[in-house]
Amino acid sequence: MKKFRTVFIAVALLLVAGIFATAGASENIKLGALDLMRTINESDAGKKAKSDLEALIKSKQSAIDEKGKNIEKLRADLEKQSALLSSDAKKVKEEEIERLIRDYQRIVSDSQEEVKKKEGELTSEIIRELRELISKVGQEEKYSLILEMSEGGILYADKSIDITEVMMKKYNEAKAGKK
Repeated sequence: MKKFRTVFIAVALLLVAGIFATAGASENIKLGALDLMRTINESDAGKKAKSDLEALIKSKQSAIDEKGKNIEKLRADLEKQSALLSSDAKKVKEEEIERLIRDYQRIVSDSQEEVKKKEGELTSEIIRELRELISKVGQEEKYSLILEMSEGGILYADKSIDITEVMMKKYNEAKAGKK
């Protein structure tokens, strides 16, 4: 992964150097830097996706908590009745509790997978829309290059080329216009 990132940064630097080298003296080079993760997290669509995800997590958690309480209640009942039950009846109850524990673990695992999948779907949709918007804005506003700040390995970018706020505003407006 580090090797890929190093190669990516080297290619990006060569690309930037090539743009500067081929640009004529009269041609202006316009650079932009964007924090994509911040745009995703702070945009209206990102905030809505986050609240949708939190609602899903909350609903899953309440079902999980209910099953966990049921298991604990059955364990407590078994402990109280243990001396009074025959070994066969005790074994049946223990097997029921073990089955419920397996079901509980499966539900937890399934819920985690569902939340992870939903998060991926929501995030990928926002990223796709943002990439389209970035491309459109890049062409319309004649950017030579727009770099991603948080994942692209940029350690410093002058605030004058940071277009995160502008892109977030345009994205929010575009999403509001679709409604």
